[in-house]
Amino acid sequence: MLALKGCFRSMRSRRPPGFENHDLLASETSFSVNEVDALYVLYGKLSSSIIDDGLIHKEEFLLALFNCSLKQNLFAQRLFDLFDIKHNGVIEFGEFVRSLSIFHPRTPQADKIEFAFKLYDLRHTGYIERNELKEMVFAILKESELILPDDTIEAIVDKTFVEADTKGDGRIDPEEWKELVSRYPSIIKNMTLPFLKEITQMFPSFVLTTEAQDSQLVFE
Repeated sequence: MLALKGCFRSMRSRRPPGFENHDLLASETSFSVNEVDALYVLYGKLSSSIIDDGLIHKEEFLLALFNCSLKQNLFAQRLFDLFDIKHNGVIEFGEFVRSLSIFHPRTPQADKIEFAFKLYDLRHTGYIERNELKEMVFAILKESELILPDDTIEAIVDKTFVEADTKGDGRIDPEEWKELVSRYPSIIKNMTLPFLKEITQMFPSFVLTTEAQDSQLVFE
């Protein structure tokens, strides 16, 4: 136990770039201070798995969370882009905690809905276009190792737009997205990861894994 405490103190003394106070992060997220402490240890492992510089690079993020490298994985790439709040190609500790907090059971549903919308807004236009939805549906099916004919995928996209595009302008805006989720809550069911409440019980051997496939984090 003394050795563990010494290790933890050592990690605190070598604060990574972009380090933020744990109390501050707890006050701004759904995590408790103890949970942020546990995430700090996890972050230290992830940020040194390939490049030991105190920052999570895309390769480290994809390998740790999705067991994939830089192969074509649109869903994983989108998650990295959203975790990388500063858009500088790496994930700092504060970004890691704030983004992961979206998946915490205590996080308000409105925050989860907004995050899911951003996942599908591939071109950052403030809308989900038909082609963007099709790209994501195709990526999700591919990651789930489900092979469907193109006409079936088109039918899925068409049905979604019939349900969601109530204004009939060929795109889904944030308000329409909220209305769609209100009718079909299962759309964001896997935006909640229950094990995030148990980080402190798993500490210090906590490893970020999930029973859900990466493609299930938004849609079933």
